[in-house]
Amino acid sequence: MTATAVTVTDRASYVLAENPGLMTLDGTNTWILREPGAARSVVVDPGPADDAHLQAVLAAAGEVGLVLFTHRHFDHTEALARIVELTGAPTRSIDPTFTRDADVLADGESIDVDGLLIEVLATPGHTTDSACFLVGAENLLLSGDTILGRGTTVIAHPDGVLGPYLDSLARIRELVEEGVVQQILPGHGPVVTDPAAVVDFYLEHRADRLDQVRAAVEAGATTAREVVETVYRDVDETLWPAAELSVAAQLDYLKR
Repeated sequence: MTATAVTVTDRASYVLAENPGLMTLDGTNTWILREPGAARSVVVDPGPADDAHLQAVLAAAGEVGLVLFTHRHFDHTEALARIVELTGAPTRSIDPTFTRDADVLADGESIDVDGLLIEVLATPGHTTDSACFLVGAENLLLSGDTILGRGTTVIAHPDGVLGPYLDSLARIRELVEEGVVQQILPGHGPVVTDPAAVVDFYLEHRADRLDQVRAAVEAGATTAREVVETVYRDVDETLWPAAELSVAAQLDYLKR
């Protein structure tokens, strides 16, 4: 069954890709942003190279003025070549690998597509090239995988780094406290309507995990796998490989 766009606000809708999994939850959310009444839209994270998915995206997007990527992971970027072929639109990312006919994204810059204003926030941590996009007119933050709609994200060491990730969460928390961010539109999972609670949970979860990792090391664990076997023993073992990446990032953080 072909997915159709789900409207979230006057400026934001999404199409859910049919790529569910342990890491992608229900699938990748491809976001479509457009200023009301504008001719062109912005597509964020076109997702997998699945023509049925892309046709559903384009049916909702109409003329695409720009494609943005929140980060380099395959489930967000695989469709790059195909969406460029279908739309002719430029693409932008912090990583030049995923940038076509445009400049790479810069932290703090403002993008204007037919009156739709998007502010770029570099939020490294999940990956070194992770970015969030702020739509100030509706106090929306597109978070990619920095914050998910359900559960917590993986810090995929060595590309993922915990110190910058904690800094990124703190930066988002400040925007929430200031009222600048009132909803979070994630790369996976449902819309976050209580961002303060979710960001606080993320920060508390990371602090708790760091304490557990530190205790495991003090008890004699010397590798990420040994830490996982202790700290994540109540977690389904199918998730252990992802947990091992995050633990490697935590061990690196504790050594600094």
